[in-house]
Amino acid sequence: MASGKIPQTFIDELISRVDIVEVIDSRVPLKKTGRNYMTCCPFHNEKTPSFSVSPEKQFYYCFGCGVHGTAISFLIEYEHLQFPEAVEELARGLGLTVPREGESGGSSKARRDLYGWLEKAACYYQQVLAENSRGKIARTYLEQRGLNAEVITRFRIGYAPPGWDNLLCALGGEVARNPLMEAGMLIQQEGTNRVYDRFRNRILFPIEDRRGRILGFGGRTLGDDTPKYLNSPETPLFQKRYELYGLYQATECGRFPERLLIVEGYLDVVALAQAGISYSVATLGTATTVEHLNRLFRVTPHLVFCFDGDRAGRAAAWRALEASLPELHDQRDVRFLLLPEGEDPDTLVRAEGREVFSTRLRQATPIIQYLLEVIRAQVDTEGTDRQARVVELVRPFMAKMSPGIYHTLLIRELAEFTRIAPDKLSRLVQSRAVPPDDVPSPTEKRTTRPSPVRTALGLLLVRPDLARLIDDPARYAEYEVPGAKLLAEVLTLLKSQPNLKTSAILEHWRGTDMGRHLARLAQWTPLVPEEGMATELKDALKRLEQQALEQETTHLVDKARISSLTDAEKARLHSLLAQKHARTTTRLAGATTR
Repeated sequence: MASGKIPQTFIDELISRVDIVEVIDSRVPLKKTGRNYMTCCPFHNEKTPSFSVSPEKQFYYCFGCGVHGTAISFLIEYEHLQFPEAVEELARGLGLTVPREGESGGSSKARRDLYGWLEKAACYYQQVLAENSRGKIARTYLEQRGLNAEVITRFRIGYAPPGWDNLLCALGGEVARNPLMEAGMLIQQEGTNRVYDRFRNRILFPIEDRRGRILGFGGRTLGDDTPKYLNSPETPLFQKRYELYGLYQATECGRFPERLLIVEGYLDVVALAQAGISYSVATLGTATTVEHLNRLFRVTPHLVFCFDGDRAGRAAAWRALEASLPELHDQRDVRFLLLPEGEDPDTLVRAEGREVFSTRLRQATPIIQYLLEVIRAQVDTEGTDRQARVVELVRPFMAKMSPGIYHTLLIRELAEFTRIAPDKLSRLVQSRAVPPDDVPSPTEKRTTRPSPVRTALGLLLVRPDLARLIDDPARYAEYEVPGAKLLAEVLTLLKSQPNLKTSAILEHWRGTDMGRHLARLAQWTPLVPEEGMATELKDALKRLEQQALEQETTHLVDKARISSLTDAEKARLHSLLAQKHARTTTRLAGATTR
């Protein structure tokens, strides 16, 4: 396991001791309604409470927007924390220290100390910017870019003056050397013991996490140095694929802004904020990643990617589209705004003002429309050849999408373009397999009996203690039935840790496809009364065994038709057919008696 990972045993203990009702009620007042607690959902606007918290399952679910999870999930979503931060927050409330695998207490303290050194660096750079002598050139540049003192202070912009060791000397010389090296603020000259400041003669933009702690810096040169923009390197605190410049300031103005605007540069974010558009963020010189999207969607379901209209801007928009498609679902909205060539958000908002720029944002192109516009522009043939080519180009993108409204919209748009019936077109382009034993939402109606795997998992999530009734759970892993291996893993976990709650089970599969299936099942309330759940579980497992035997029998019969069976396979098939005959005879005898 990676160094610094939080042990699963600690997470299990934490979940067993935390009361999700207290965690949520301290932030959003709850009202007891029957066995659960209710309130208006903190993650979408509503007038009638639909946000339910179950003290038995230690699980929350909103019947309006579908958001759900454990106490850890709530802090991640509501406080905009990362998983380790949410665990630390809950542990702090219980007076617990979070252990780390492969990390000593001393190294953990050193990591925390890095925040202090970076804070000192930011204060130093702000001080230099304010000085009449060294900071004048930087202040003049910022004034020419139209930035006022208020926005410069809000974003804590500073200036690293020319020179090789200004920061090192200002922060204490040798005593600061090692921590500043670890924080990425110093560079060691190759082949020597000499170090020098990473940032020199650059405007500096502190990059902050969701708590306002500085993780690193981005610097724009005021001279001829290359690159034009320079970021801090990867450090124990700073990883570019996760961080977004300006997100701290965007959520300072409102915990959950209506939308977030993703732009390319630091100055774009600052200039937009000065113009009153306070909800913009920027990736840090890298393409939009899945980690960026996950962080953005925790804040708002509405994203607008706004890039320059040149080749680089179009390429950045396309990469953002590719990253966004797999993350779409019915509650999320992603749009694109490409600016006139030669313009960027900084220059445009100063030229035309907030209202006109805001109108551009409202007219941004929805993701499905943008996808088709770009693909159609790539196809220069006419007639049916063009239609077929467009469909072929769309196919791999559709394969990345989950079933839902966006998938349906894309089919409809393609159907209108190709004049092929939507159902026929769907069969032609569909290339994404439905997840095994897919679990419906709680509001989805079923006309057939739930599968035995679904029934068994649903009952175990309501009553984890029922696992004690099952012997040898590992045998279910051998069944070639969708979801059977997950059932075996859940049963094995509960046999080894019989006191786990529903929320702790979900945490074992956090971030996985199976974890998402379990979370959806946890939203169900079985129709069978509690005293009948043990019988229902045994019945579901008996049906599962019969289903597995039927599938194995069918497989062997099919194989016998096209090739010869081994002696062992023949014996197995004979045994299965005999069992099937015995079951049929028993059912017929029972029917005759009745």
